[in-house]
Amino acid sequence: MKELIKKCHMNSANKGFWEDVRAIEVLYQNCIIDKKFKESMINNAIATRLALIQSEVSEALEELRKGDMENFKEELADICIRIFDLSGGLKIDLEEKILEKMKKNESRGYKHGKKF
Repeated sequence: MKELIKKCHMNSANKGFWEDVRAIEVLYQNCIIDKKFKESMINNAIATRLALIQSEVSEALEELRKGDMENFKEELADICIRIFDLSGGLKIDLEEKILEKMKKNESRGYKHGKKF
């Protein structure tokens, strides 16, 4: 998983999808923006990436609604690619976090106590 995350992030960065974060870092390093503003701008960049993940989920839903399972599978891959890219860019050990969350979920009740 770590290798996939690295590859997804490197490809995304090489294709220009992390230029905004690089620019924010340069502004901060050159004392043009302060730490608080940098954090705010980084959070906006993360929010943009979350919206892109959400758009891939919507595309998967539409393919499912059309009954196109091949494109549905491709959209699931796109979701993972975007999540892996974000995790790589933020240096999150996603594998560790997934394993931790799976362990936590094992102790939860049926449907986590919800109706659906």
